[in-house]
Amino acid sequence: MTRLLPIALGLALALATLAPGRAHAARILEVCEIAGVRDNQLVGYGLVVGLANTGDSGQARFTLQSTAAMLRRLGATIDPSMIQTRNAAAVMITATLPASANPGTHVDVTVSSLGNARSLQGGTLLQTPLYGADRRVYAVAQGAVLLGGFGASGASGSSVARNHLTAGRVPEGAIVERRVAGNGLASEGPITLTLRDPSFITARRIVEAINGEVGADRARALDSGTVRITVPSEEDRVALMARIQVLDVEPERRARVVIDERTGTVVVGAHVQISEVAIAQGGLTVLVAEQEAVSQPNALAEGETETVDQSAVEVRADGGALRRIGPAASLQDVVNALNALGAQPRDLIAIFQALRTAGALQAEIEVQ
Repeated sequence: MTRLLPIALGLALALATLAPGRAHAARILEVCEIAGVRDNQLVGYGLVVGLANTGDSGQARFTLQSTAAMLRRLGATIDPSMIQTRNAAAVMITATLPASANPGTHVDVTVSSLGNARSLQGGTLLQTPLYGADRRVYAVAQGAVLLGGFGASGASGSSVARNHLTAGRVPEGAIVERRVAGNGLASEGPITLTLRDPSFITARRIVEAINGEVGADRARALDSGTVRITVPSEEDRVALMARIQVLDVEPERRARVVIDERTGTVVVGAHVQISEVAIAQGGLTVLVAEQEAVSQPNALAEGETETVDQSAVEVRADGGALRRIGPAASLQDVVNALNALGAQPRDLIAIFQALRTAGALQAEIEVQ
Protein backbone atom coordinates (compact mmCIF):
# COMPACT_ATOMS: atom_id res chain seq x y z
CA MET A 1 0.00 0.00 0.00
CA THR A 2 1.38 3.40 -0.98
CA ARG A 3 0.32 6.76 0.50
CA LEU A 4 1.32 10.28 -0.50
CA LEU A 5 1.70 12.59 2.50
CA PRO A 6 2.12 16.31 1.74
CA ILE A 7 4.43 18.02 4.26
CA ALA A 8 2.86 21.48 4.23
CA LEU A 9 -0.63 22.08 5.61
CA GLY A 10 -3.26 22.90 3.03
CA LEU A 11 -4.45 26.45 3.40
CA ALA A 12 -7.38 28.41 2.05
CA LEU A 13 -6.78 31.92 0.73
CA ALA A 14 -9.46 34.43 1.72
CA LEU A 15 -9.11 37.72 -0.16
CA ALA A 16 -10.73 41.06 0.57
CA THR A 17 -13.23 42.12 -2.07
CA LEU A 18 -12.43 45.80 -1.86
CA ALA A 19 -11.60 47.59 -5.08
CA PRO A 20 -7.86 48.33 -5.44
CA GLY A 21 -6.79 51.67 -4.02
CA ARG A 22 -10.33 52.64 -3.02
CA ALA A 23 -11.35 53.45 0.56
CA HIS A 24 -14.80 52.62 1.90
CA ALA A 25 -16.68 54.80 4.34
CA ALA A 26 -17.94 53.55 7.68
CA ARG A 27 -20.18 55.18 10.25
CA ILE A 28 -18.63 56.58 13.41
CA LEU A 29 -20.91 54.11 15.22
CA GLU A 30 -18.81 51.24 13.84
CA VAL A 31 -15.45 52.98 14.25
CA CYS A 32 -15.67 54.38 17.82
CA GLU A 33 -16.89 53.58 21.30
CA ILE A 34 -18.31 56.17 23.70
CA ALA A 35 -16.29 56.37 26.90
CA GLY A 36 -18.43 55.26 29.84
CA VAL A 37 -21.00 53.49 27.65
CA ARG A 38 -19.92 49.86 27.74
CA ASP A 39 -21.21 46.32 28.19
CA ASN A 40 -20.49 44.31 31.32
CA GLN A 41 -19.92 40.58 31.70
CA LEU A 42 -21.98 38.50 34.12
CA VAL A 43 -21.37 34.98 35.42
CA GLY A 44 -23.24 32.54 37.65
CA TYR A 45 -23.33 28.93 38.84
CA GLY A 46 -26.50 26.89 38.70
CA LEU A 47 -28.26 23.61 37.98
CA VAL A 48 -29.94 22.25 34.87
CA VAL A 49 -32.60 19.62 35.60
CA GLY A 50 -34.92 17.46 33.52
CA LEU A 51 -32.18 15.61 31.63
CA ALA A 52 -32.85 12.11 30.28
CA ASN A 53 -30.19 10.30 32.31
CA THR A 54 -27.45 12.36 30.63
CA GLY A 55 -26.50 14.55 33.58
CA ASP A 56 -23.55 14.45 35.99
CA SER A 57 -22.59 11.17 37.62
CA GLY A 58 -21.90 10.70 41.31
CA GLN A 59 -18.24 11.52 40.68
CA ALA A 60 -19.20 15.19 40.33
CA ARG A 61 -19.46 15.86 44.07
CA PHE A 62 -20.27 19.56 43.61
CA THR A 63 -23.44 18.60 41.73
CA LEU A 64 -24.60 16.48 44.68
CA GLN A 65 -23.87 19.30 47.11
CA SER A 66 -25.59 21.90 44.94
CA THR A 67 -28.67 19.71 44.53
CA ALA A 68 -28.88 19.15 48.29
CA ALA A 69 -28.47 22.90 48.97
CA MET A 70 -31.16 23.76 46.44
CA LEU A 71 -33.59 21.28 47.99
CA ARG A 72 -32.77 22.60 51.47
CA ARG A 73 -33.72 26.13 50.40
CA LEU A 74 -37.04 24.74 49.17
CA GLY A 75 -37.72 23.02 52.49
CA ALA A 76 -36.51 19.46 51.82
CA THR A 77 -33.50 18.24 53.82
CA ILE A 78 -31.78 15.29 52.11
CA ASP A 79 -28.43 13.63 52.66
CA PRO A 80 -26.25 14.37 49.58
CA SER A 81 -25.07 10.76 49.52
CA MET A 82 -28.66 9.64 48.87
CA ILE A 83 -29.09 11.80 45.76
CA GLN A 84 -28.83 10.42 42.22
CA THR A 85 -27.98 13.23 39.80
CA ARG A 86 -28.11 11.66 36.35
CA ASN A 87 -31.08 13.93 35.54
CA ALA A 88 -29.28 17.08 36.72
CA ALA A 89 -26.05 18.85 35.77
CA ALA A 90 -23.99 21.63 37.30
CA VAL A 91 -23.49 24.48 34.83
CA MET A 92 -21.84 27.86 34.48
CA ILE A 93 -23.99 30.69 33.11
CA THR A 94 -22.51 33.66 31.26
CA ALA A 95 -24.24 36.73 29.88
CA THR A 96 -23.45 40.23 28.64
CA LEU A 97 -25.26 43.11 30.32
CA PRO A 98 -25.84 45.80 27.67
CA ALA A 99 -24.86 49.39 28.36
CA SER A 100 -27.61 51.38 30.08
CA ALA A 101 -29.74 48.23 30.60
CA ASN A 102 -32.62 48.97 32.97
CA PRO A 103 -34.25 46.61 35.48
CA GLY A 104 -36.74 44.36 33.72
CA THR A 105 -34.70 44.11 30.50
CA HIS A 106 -34.29 40.56 29.15
CA VAL A 107 -30.89 39.33 27.95
CA ASP A 108 -29.68 36.03 26.47
CA VAL A 109 -27.56 33.66 28.53
CA THR A 110 -25.14 30.87 27.63
CA VAL A 111 -25.21 27.66 29.67
CA SER A 112 -22.12 25.39 29.78
CA SER A 113 -21.69 22.09 31.59
CA LEU A 114 -19.24 22.08 34.49
CA GLY A 115 -19.23 18.38 35.36
CA ASN A 116 -19.26 15.20 33.28
CA ALA A 117 -22.77 15.45 31.82
CA ARG A 118 -23.12 13.88 28.39
CA SER A 119 -25.82 16.25 27.15
CA LEU A 120 -27.97 19.18 28.28
CA GLN A 121 -30.66 18.37 25.73
CA GLY A 122 -34.16 18.92 27.11
CA GLY A 123 -32.92 20.48 30.34
CA THR A 124 -34.27 23.47 32.25
CA LEU A 125 -32.06 25.99 34.02
CA LEU A 126 -33.20 26.70 37.55
CA GLN A 127 -33.27 30.27 38.88
CA THR A 128 -29.65 31.44 39.07
CA PRO A 129 -28.25 34.81 40.16
CA LEU A 130 -25.71 36.38 37.79
CA TYR A 131 -22.87 38.37 39.30
CA GLY A 132 -20.71 41.19 38.00
CA ALA A 133 -17.01 41.69 38.68
CA ASP A 134 -17.94 43.51 41.92
CA ARG A 135 -19.73 40.36 43.19
CA ARG A 136 -23.14 42.04 43.13
CA VAL A 137 -26.19 40.43 41.54
CA TYR A 138 -27.27 42.22 38.37
CA ALA A 139 -29.57 39.65 36.76
CA VAL A 140 -31.39 36.39 37.42
CA ALA A 141 -31.55 33.61 34.81
CA GLN A 142 -34.00 30.74 34.31
CA GLY A 143 -35.56 28.86 31.43
CA ALA A 144 -35.36 25.99 28.94
CA VAL A 145 -31.91 25.30 27.46
CA LEU A 146 -31.75 25.22 23.67
CA LEU A 147 -28.93 23.32 21.95
CA GLY A 148 -27.62 23.70 18.43
CA GLY A 149 -27.38 19.94 17.96
CA PHE A 150 -28.76 16.59 19.01
CA GLY A 151 -27.60 13.19 20.18
CA ALA A 152 -28.97 9.65 20.40
CA SER A 153 -27.62 6.33 21.67
CA GLY A 154 -28.68 2.67 21.57
CA ALA A 155 -28.62 -0.13 24.11
CA SER A 156 -25.57 -1.65 22.43
CA GLY A 157 -23.53 1.46 23.17
CA SER A 158 -23.61 2.92 19.67
CA SER A 159 -24.38 6.62 19.53
CA VAL A 160 -24.61 9.54 17.14
CA ALA A 161 -24.25 13.23 17.90
CA ARG A 162 -24.23 16.46 15.94
CA ASN A 163 -22.67 19.71 17.15
CA HIS A 164 -21.95 20.45 20.81
CA LEU A 165 -24.30 18.92 23.38
CA THR A 166 -22.87 20.27 26.65
CA ALA A 167 -23.39 23.97 25.95
CA GLY A 168 -26.54 25.82 24.97
CA ARG A 169 -28.46 29.07 25.25
CA VAL A 170 -31.55 30.40 26.98
CA PRO A 171 -32.90 33.18 24.73
CA GLU A 172 -33.91 36.17 26.85
CA GLY A 173 -33.48 33.90 29.83
CA ALA A 174 -32.11 36.51 32.24
CA ILE A 175 -33.98 39.48 33.71
CA VAL A 176 -31.93 42.51 34.72
CA GLU A 177 -32.41 43.33 38.41
CA ARG A 178 -29.97 46.20 38.87
CA ARG A 179 -28.58 49.01 36.72
CA VAL A 180 -24.81 49.44 36.63
CA ALA A 181 -23.97 52.66 38.47
CA GLY A 182 -22.07 55.24 36.44
CA ASN A 183 -22.41 53.28 33.21
CA GLY A 184 -23.95 55.48 30.54
CA LEU A 185 -23.66 58.75 28.72
CA ALA A 186 -22.24 61.45 31.01
CA SER A 187 -24.79 64.10 31.95
CA GLU A 188 -22.22 66.90 31.93
CA GLY A 189 -18.75 67.68 30.66
CA PRO A 190 -17.22 66.64 27.34
CA ILE A 191 -18.01 63.37 25.56
CA THR A 192 -15.04 61.16 24.69
CA LEU A 193 -14.89 58.80 21.72
CA THR A 194 -12.35 55.97 21.67
CA LEU A 195 -11.30 54.47 18.35
CA ARG A 196 -11.47 50.68 18.04
CA ASP A 197 -8.44 50.74 15.73
CA PRO A 198 -6.30 53.74 16.77
CA SER A 199 -4.98 55.82 13.89
CA PHE A 200 -3.99 59.48 13.68
CA ILE A 201 -5.42 59.66 10.16
CA THR A 202 -8.79 58.19 11.18
CA ALA A 203 -8.94 60.40 14.29
CA ARG A 204 -8.37 63.49 12.16
CA ARG A 205 -11.09 62.47 9.70
CA ILE A 206 -13.54 61.92 12.58
CA VAL A 207 -12.79 65.40 13.94
CA GLU A 208 -13.38 66.95 10.51
CA ALA A 209 -16.67 65.07 10.07
CA ILE A 210 -17.99 66.08 13.51
CA ASN A 211 -16.96 69.73 13.20
CA GLY A 212 -18.57 69.88 9.77
CA GLU A 213 -21.84 68.59 11.23
CA VAL A 214 -22.19 70.33 14.62
CA GLY A 215 -19.88 73.33 14.33
CA ALA A 216 -16.21 74.25 14.16
CA ASP A 217 -13.87 73.42 17.04
CA ARG A 218 -16.43 71.26 18.85
CA ALA A 219 -14.31 68.09 18.40
CA ARG A 220 -10.58 67.69 19.00
CA ALA A 221 -8.28 64.67 18.69
CA LEU A 222 -6.22 64.08 21.84
CA ASP A 223 -4.18 61.22 20.36
CA SER A 224 -4.49 58.44 17.79
CA GLY A 225 -7.26 56.72 19.74
CA THR A 226 -9.20 59.51 21.50
CA VAL A 227 -11.51 62.26 20.23
CA ARG A 228 -13.09 64.68 22.70
CA ILE A 229 -16.32 66.56 21.94
CA THR A 230 -17.32 69.73 23.78
CA VAL A 231 -21.03 69.84 24.62
CA PRO A 232 -22.79 73.00 25.84
CA SER A 233 -24.80 72.44 29.03
CA GLU A 234 -28.12 73.30 27.36
CA GLU A 235 -27.69 70.90 24.39
CA ASP A 236 -29.49 67.56 24.15
CA ARG A 237 -26.62 65.08 24.50
CA VAL A 238 -28.60 62.08 23.24
CA ALA A 239 -29.71 63.92 20.10
CA LEU A 240 -26.14 65.12 19.53
CA MET A 241 -24.71 61.59 19.67
CA ALA A 242 -27.48 60.33 17.40
CA ARG A 243 -26.36 62.87 14.78
CA ILE A 244 -22.66 62.13 15.26
CA GLN A 245 -22.79 58.33 15.19
CA VAL A 246 -24.34 58.17 11.70
CA LEU A 247 -21.65 60.36 10.12
CA ASP A 248 -19.52 58.61 7.51
CA VAL A 249 -15.71 58.54 7.73
CA GLU A 250 -13.07 56.61 5.83
CA PRO A 251 -11.03 54.63 8.40
CA GLU A 252 -7.38 54.16 7.56
CA ARG A 253 -6.39 50.50 7.51
CA ARG A 254 -2.88 49.14 7.76
CA ALA A 255 -1.62 46.78 5.08
CA ARG A 256 -1.79 43.41 6.81
CA VAL A 257 -1.64 39.70 6.03
CA VAL A 258 -3.35 37.54 8.67
CA ILE A 259 -2.34 33.87 8.88
CA ASP A 260 -4.34 31.40 10.96
CA GLU A 261 -2.40 28.15 10.96
CA ARG A 262 -5.03 26.35 13.06
CA THR A 263 -7.76 26.68 10.44
CA GLY A 264 -5.47 27.04 7.43
CA THR A 265 -6.65 30.52 6.44
CA VAL A 266 -4.70 33.38 4.88
CA VAL A 267 -6.41 36.80 4.65
CA VAL A 268 -4.77 39.48 2.51
CA GLY A 269 -5.74 43.10 3.18
CA ALA A 270 -6.64 45.55 0.43
CA HIS A 271 -3.48 47.69 0.79
CA VAL A 272 -0.93 44.86 0.57
CA GLN A 273 1.80 45.51 -2.03
CA ILE A 274 4.73 43.42 -3.31
CA SER A 275 7.97 44.93 -4.58
CA GLU A 276 9.88 43.45 -7.53
CA VAL A 277 11.26 40.08 -6.47
CA ALA A 278 12.29 36.70 -7.85
CA ILE A 279 10.82 33.54 -6.26
CA ALA A 280 11.68 29.86 -6.64
CA GLN A 281 8.85 27.66 -5.40
CA GLY A 282 8.74 23.88 -5.28
CA GLY A 283 6.81 21.12 -3.58
CA LEU A 284 7.93 18.53 -1.07
CA THR A 285 6.27 15.09 -0.88
CA VAL A 286 6.89 12.05 1.31
CA LEU A 287 6.32 8.64 -0.30
CA VAL A 288 5.46 5.94 2.23
CA ALA A 289 5.30 2.32 1.00
CA GLU A 290 3.94 -0.22 3.47
CA GLN A 291 3.77 -4.00 3.16
CA GLU A 292 3.23 -6.94 5.48
CA ALA A 293 5.92 -9.57 6.13
CA VAL A 294 6.02 -12.82 8.12
CA SER A 295 8.42 -13.12 11.07
CA GLN A 296 9.43 -16.79 11.52
CA PRO A 297 11.36 -17.59 14.77
CA ASN A 298 14.31 -19.96 14.91
CA ALA A 299 13.41 -23.64 15.24
CA LEU A 300 15.05 -23.84 18.71
CA ALA A 301 13.68 -20.51 19.90
CA GLU A 302 10.56 -20.25 21.97
CA GLY A 303 8.52 -17.91 19.81
CA GLU A 304 5.53 -17.63 17.57
CA THR A 305 5.10 -16.79 13.93
CA GLU A 306 3.84 -13.23 13.58
CA THR A 307 2.92 -10.81 10.84
CA VAL A 308 4.83 -7.50 10.98
CA ASP A 309 4.57 -4.25 9.00
CA GLN A 310 7.53 -2.98 7.00
CA SER A 311 7.68 0.61 5.76
CA ALA A 312 9.90 2.31 3.19
CA VAL A 313 10.05 6.12 3.29
CA GLU A 314 11.23 8.22 0.34
CA VAL A 315 11.36 12.02 0.12
CA ARG A 316 10.83 13.73 -3.23
CA ALA A 317 11.49 17.43 -3.82
CA ASP A 318 10.06 18.88 -7.03
CA GLY A 319 12.27 21.59 -8.42
CA GLY A 320 10.88 25.10 -8.78
CA ALA A 321 11.98 27.52 -11.47
CA LEU A 322 13.18 30.99 -10.44
CA ARG A 323 10.59 33.49 -11.64
CA ARG A 324 10.55 37.27 -11.56
CA ILE A 325 7.48 39.05 -10.19
CA GLY A 326 7.19 42.74 -10.97
CA PRO A 327 6.01 45.41 -8.55
CA ALA A 328 2.42 44.82 -7.42
CA ALA A 329 0.62 48.07 -6.66
CA SER A 330 -2.77 46.70 -5.63
CA LEU A 331 -4.48 43.68 -4.14
CA GLN A 332 -5.50 42.43 -7.57
CA ASP A 333 -1.87 42.67 -8.72
CA VAL A 334 -0.81 40.61 -5.70
CA VAL A 335 -3.38 37.93 -6.55
CA ASN A 336 -2.34 37.89 -10.21
CA ALA A 337 1.35 37.62 -9.25
CA LEU A 338 0.77 34.63 -6.96
CA ASN A 339 -1.47 32.94 -9.51
CA ALA A 340 1.19 33.42 -12.21
CA LEU A 341 3.69 31.76 -9.89
CA GLY A 342 1.41 28.72 -9.62
CA ALA A 343 1.48 28.75 -5.82
CA GLN A 344 -0.78 26.29 -4.09
CA PRO A 345 -2.75 27.40 -1.01
CA ARG A 346 -0.49 25.29 1.22
CA ASP A 347 2.56 27.29 0.04
CA LEU A 348 1.13 30.74 0.78
CA ILE A 349 2.30 30.92 4.40
CA ALA A 350 5.92 30.21 3.49
CA ILE A 351 5.78 32.59 0.51
CA PHE A 352 4.41 35.54 2.50
CA GLN A 353 6.87 35.01 5.35
CA ALA A 354 9.78 34.80 2.90
CA LEU A 355 8.61 37.96 1.11
CA ARG A 356 8.45 39.79 4.43
CA THR A 357 11.95 38.63 5.40
CA ALA A 358 13.31 39.74 2.02
CA GLY A 359 11.73 43.19 2.44
CA ALA A 360 9.56 42.76 -0.64
CA LEU A 361 6.21 42.67 1.20
CA GLN A 362 4.89 46.08 2.25
CA ALA A 363 2.55 44.77 4.93
CA GLU A 364 2.44 43.43 8.48
CA ILE A 365 2.14 39.69 9.02
CA GLU A 366 -0.03 38.62 11.93
CA VAL A 367 0.07 34.95 12.88
CA GLN A 368 -2.81 33.69 15.01
